[in-house]
This record gives sequence, structure tokens and C-alpha cells, in this order.
Amino acid sequence: MSIVLEASGLKRHYAVRRGMFSPVANVAALDGVSFNLKSGKTLAIVGESGSGKSTLARLVTMIEEPTAGTLTIDGVDIVNADQAALRRLRSQVQIVFQNPYGSLNPRQTIRAALEEPLLVSTDMPAEARRAAALDALTRVGLRPEHADRYPHMFSGGQRQRIAIARALMLRPRILVLDEPVSALDVSIRAQVLNLIAELQQELKLAYLFISHDLSVVRHIADEVMVIYLGHAVEAGTRDEIFANPRHPYTRALLSATPVADPGAKKERIVLQGELPSPFNPPKGCAFNPRCPMAQERCRVEAPEPRDLGGSMVACHFA
Repeated sequence: MSIVLEASGLKRHYAVRRGMFSPVANVAALDGVSFNLKSGKTLAIVGESGSGKSTLARLVTMIEEPTAGTLTIDGVDIVNADQAALRRLRSQVQIVFQNPYGSLNPRQTIRAALEEPLLVSTDMPAEARRAAALDALTRVGLRPEHADRYPHMFSGGQRQRIAIARALMLRPRILVLDEPVSALDVSIRAQVLNLIAELQQELKLAYLFISHDLSVVRHIADEVMVIYLGHAVEAGTRDEIFANPRHPYTRALLSATPVADPGAKKERIVLQGELPSPFNPPKGCAFNPRCPMAQERCRVEAPEPRDLGGSMVACHFA
């Protein structure tokens, strides 16, 4: 499988003013994340709220620029790319948001919403745009007669199918799926996840799948990266991460995942304290205030990722 996206030392910092007389604070929403994305494969990004998952999505979709590091798509570094290259790359990377109703214009018919990317980014004639919109609806399991209806006339699952269809209009190579099923009823989630998997197999799409639901991640991911307070703490194949988690944070997340076996024995690991404030992150390892394995070294020295049997783990004592 070819690599379509590479990130190295990716950082995104924000200057935030907390009051009229307070100094400007520097918030490291993402602080040195590295990974690659392969054609036809799914990389899942997991972590608590506030860990930096959505910031990573904004960088990959070129909504924001990195503060530091490199992000290479199809061999082009987006930081140094000119406007023509960025325009081409933006059509290759599309995003599906968590809330399908919020991402669709309530005053626009479904056909107009699907045709809009083609109208903005291509010179395709009107009849060809219409045919492409109807084909996209069929591909996601809806009927052509749905094209002239409005978003409020559909269920949540149908609206998410429409959002997926719109993301596919420009024939992208990469889809960023930001919590794509968390707003849906449990009975509908499996249908949408199966659709996502079928489209990946058919179109050889690369997925960056952002989620806090590890049961969904286990179903759809090929590789997993766990991030905490802007740092990647563990990364590896899905099977390795779920069967043999090395980082204490990863183990705590997995221990909270429900298992559909009433006879299965599980040890629940409850993390003490809250996620630290990004305005004042801990010194040393970002996880040390909540880590049951923390020692003095963890409080002064940030761990570098190291290979432990197939997983990259940022922990001194893993």
C-alpha cells in the first residue's frame, strides 16, 4: 500500500488571551505528533476530549496550518506549497463531521449540496454535475428521488449518508472522519460503519478516523494512535494495541470499553484527577500526574517514543 500522507513532528500552538490584563498564553493543542496514512487503510486517533484529535483533523484538512513540523500529502509539503498546489490537495482531502445536520445547509436541497463542490472546484457542466450527484446518492444507499428534498426531511443516519456522499464528490484520496457515528442511534451506527468500510474497499480510500469509542475503533481501524494532551503516547496495529497495550493511559482507556460477554472478567482502571489544563501542562511526561506507574524521572523528563514489540510507546517504564 502506498503512503498518501506523512506527518512528522506536527505541532499546533495557539496564542490565547485570558483577560484584559493577563499576558498572552501559549497553548500547545498538538505537540509533536508523527504518523503516516496508507491508501486503503484506516488510522484511528483516540483519546479523551481535549487531547488534540479535532486539532489534528483541522491540520490534515488544511483548515489550519501547523505551527511546526511537516505534513506531506502526495509528496507535497503543505507548509511550503503554493496556492495552486493547495487548491489541488484540498480536493484530495475531505472531511465528514460528527453532526450531519449541522454540516448541511437547511435551505439547500440535497442535490444542490452535492453539486456545490463540483461547482466551486471544477468546470463540469450542469448536466454532468446533476448525474454525478444522483450517482453519489445511489452509492451511499439513497434513491435519486431524494435529491430534491431538504435535510430536515431525513433521519440522522440518512443525513450522515448524504454528508459522506458530498465528501466523495471530488473523488478524494483521503477522508477525515471526525466522530462520524457518535451522533447516531446505536441501531444505525453499524449500517453507516459498514457503508464506510464498503466505500473504502471500493475506492481505495485512506481514512483518518477520529473517535473516543474504542468498540467502534476495534471494528474499523487497521492502525491506532493514542494521543494525550497533544502528545502521541502509543501507536501500532489495531491487534497489537487491543491485545497488548503498553502505555498506562492506553490500558485505562481499554479497561473502560464495554465487552459483549457477561462472563468475561475485566479489571477496571480508574484514572485519578482530571485532564491537566493546556495552559499549564505538567513538566516531564504529560501523563505523570494521573499515572499509577509515575516515578521521579517522569516528572522531569519527557519520554521519547520507542519501539516495544511492534508498538511505538512514549513511556519510560512501559
